Amino acid sequence: MADLGLLIQLDSDPAVKRFIDNGAPVDIDDLVDMLTSWLSFYDRFDGYGFWAAIEQTTQQFVGWFHFRPGEHAGIGETELGYRLRQESWGLGYATEASQALIDKGFTEFAVQRVNAETMAVNLASRRVMEKVGMKLVRSFVADWPVRIPGDEHGDVEYAIDREQWRKAR
Repeated sequence: MADLGLLIQLDSDPAVKRFIDNGAPVDIDDLVDMLTSWLSFYDRFDGYGFWAAIEQTTQQFVGWFHFRPGEHAGIGETELGYRLRQESWGLGYATEASQALIDKGFTEFAVQRVNAETMAVNLASRRVMEKVGMKLVRSFVADWPVRIPGDEHGDVEYAIDREQWRKAR
């Protein structure tokens, strides 16, 4: 809960939340509920969860990453996700941390497949997924509660399995 202020700052930037809720103002009660849910992952799943990303030199908050079983995940399936401060975009943090989490999943856990999803028009997030070796698996249309410009193009899922990861190494 000590990170709540950092999450409020992050989620108060409309550009950061553009592909999530079209940059709507942050609701603090929703963030508290979200953070409570995130913290529960540590009790339910050993080694999985959510992490604050801190830049080593400046000790500045960069954003957060998650590596966790997805909502409808099968055994050995893990979901990768991230949200970064706008000032941290394009500096390689998303790629570096995503690669580290994927490597950890395949070397330390029984992960068989890692997936990530984004809006089809979120080209920066898609590039990160491709840089870490994930491949486009499918395009789909999700029924989101908030309409966002570009959602008419749907969403995409990227994934990498253990064998693809091994061959890339």
